[in-house]
Amino acid sequence: MELDLSMSWLIGLYLFMLAAFTGYEVIRRVPSILHTPLMSGSNFIHGIVVVGAMHALFNADTALGQLIGFIGVVLGAGNAAGGYVVTDRMLAMFKPSQSGKNDKE
Repeated sequence: MELDLSMSWLIGLYLFMLAAFTGYEVIRRVPSILHTPLMSGSNFIHGIVVVGAMHALFNADTALGQLIGFIGVVLGAGNAAGGYVVTDRMLAMFKPSQSGKNDKE
């Protein structure tokens, strides 16, 4: 007995729309003061996106599927790298100044 795990395009579209709506609602309710720490703390999610895009790329049968998978890998990797850059810049704001002099003098 063989199990068919393929997903129809309608179910895929439904899941995409549900994920987009849920993501929008969750992020919309986060106060702006917490947005950067929250997003920088969840950079591992971008790694999961890259893994999913690599799976789509490696299992693509057509040139169009391979192109879409490649674009997904590039955009996901850029998103992950950008998240770490934002985290680094955010943490740099909390480092003491490098001047070594007292600012009150």
